[in-house]
Amino acid sequence: MIRNLVIGVLCLLFIAVSVQAQSGRRQVKPPPAAAPVPTPTPEPSPVAKKKEEAELVFLVASERNSMYTNIPLYYYEVARRACGDRLRTRSTADVDVAERDMTRGEAIEKAKSAKKTYVVLLSLTFDNMSNNHEDVQLDFLLLEPMTAKVVLTGRAYLNSNRKSPVIINPGRVSGLYREQLLRDAGQEVADRILRKMKISH
Repeated sequence: MIRNLVIGVLCLLFIAVSVQAQSGRRQVKPPPAAAPVPTPTPEPSPVAKKKEEAELVFLVASERNSMYTNIPLYYYEVARRACGDRLRTRSTADVDVAERDMTRGEAIEKAKSAKKTYVVLLSLTFDNMSNNHEDVQLDFLLLEPMTAKVVLTGRAYLNSNRKSPVIINPGRVSGLYREQLLRDAGQEVADRILRKMKISH
């Protein structure tokens, strides 16, 4: 009985010493948690600005007359490009230049089916009043959208007496000089159209 009492007291002392020893230990602090990496916020995709539609549109095309098949095809392209470029640079209009020939009937249908596109139809013929049988003249027609009414018609002449930045012997007309005359004529047509429509340039 006494022996059991002694053993019990010793057990209690042992437990008390163990608890005190445990409380005296320094507790190891856990390492500080790493700062959370901020998740990058995706930037909103830039919204493409919608191109404002022009109030005025020109379509520049050309008609090749079957009577003048010996006029080189590239003459028509030179005249179309020159006219289209001048309309584009001297107005705020959208300008399309047709890549293929267009008959007058097709040009009329194109104008009638358009809401704001004016059709410019160019054609080349030989200048019968010129002393040079190779001189050509540029005829043009401006058709109103929806009605295909003729707004303006006219002619620009090509001859060696025209003012041109190309200096050449007047007695000889080279291919480059003739191309320059065609560009001058195409630009003249564009300027006359802009004046008729009272578009400042």
